Amino acid sequence: MPSLNDIKRRITSVKSTQKITRAMKMVAASKLRRAQQAITRTRPYAYNLRSLVSSVAARADEVDHPLLRSARGEGKIGIVVVTSDRGLCGGFNATIVHRVLECIKHDFPKREVELTIVGRKGLEALRRRHCTIRASFTGASDKPAIRAAAEVIDDIVADFMGGGTDEVYCLYNEFKSAVQQNVTLEQMLPVVPEPHEGDGLPLDYIYEPGQEAVFGELLVRHMHVQMHRILLESAASEYGARMTAMDSATRNAGDVIDRLTLQYNRARQDAITTQLIEVVSGAEAL
Repeated sequence: MPSLNDIKRRITSVKSTQKITRAMKMVAASKLRRAQQAITRTRPYAYNLRSLVSSVAARADEVDHPLLRSARGEGKIGIVVVTSDRGLCGGFNATIVHRVLECIKHDFPKREVELTIVGRKGLEALRRRHCTIRASFTGASDKPAIRAAAEVIDDIVADFMGGGTDEVYCLYNEFKSAVQQNVTLEQMLPVVPEPHEGDGLPLDYIYEPGQEAVFGELLVRHMHVQMHRILLESAASEYGARMTAMDSATRNAGDVIDRLTLQYNRARQDAITTQLIEVVSGAEAL
């Protein structure tokens, strides 16, 4: 049975851990509010831009842009895997890594898959599993700025236009609430035009200076915005997962402290009872 000093040291250690987890929960909650506001502001613009690009692409039949070409269905698959740079966020990264392995094994079993990884945790986990990693980016999870999104997208677009990949998907955690994040596999390239609904021909536009020039700028801008939205979704999901994990850790630490305190009190009572018995026995012997 552990001594009183051992139990007391364990109680002190768990209390120190509880203070850390409580502080991390408060920091994550503060960052979550800001990230939630950022994704709320970004989503309408990103979704409307995606709808606009798809609609315009459906009307521009004569434009032969590389980002609009149909997938051949036989080349390499590129997957952009968005994870975090830091841990202590529950199953946030583990679910993404598990879904990547499912994609390689089940979704694209006969295709070669190359990974572009955003986040240090995903890079470490998938490197241990000997996946084919084409490129990696770190430092974007804490500060998901448009520059970080542009850096990732420019690399992916250059590889796609050079024929390195036939299709590009993005795998990330879509933010729903502080306790719910949905793992989402979203096609990024080639850009798929949305089908026209309704009767008659779709309304076309007048392009200045020309369709190809407008499309060249519009499609890349669209990719930057969508990647920025995905980084914001992942950041908000990470803070929500970390807040939930730290809240659970704080409550678990409280349960451990209660059990150790009970164990300490019982051990202390046993020690007092033993001392009393020894005193009484000594008195009777005299």
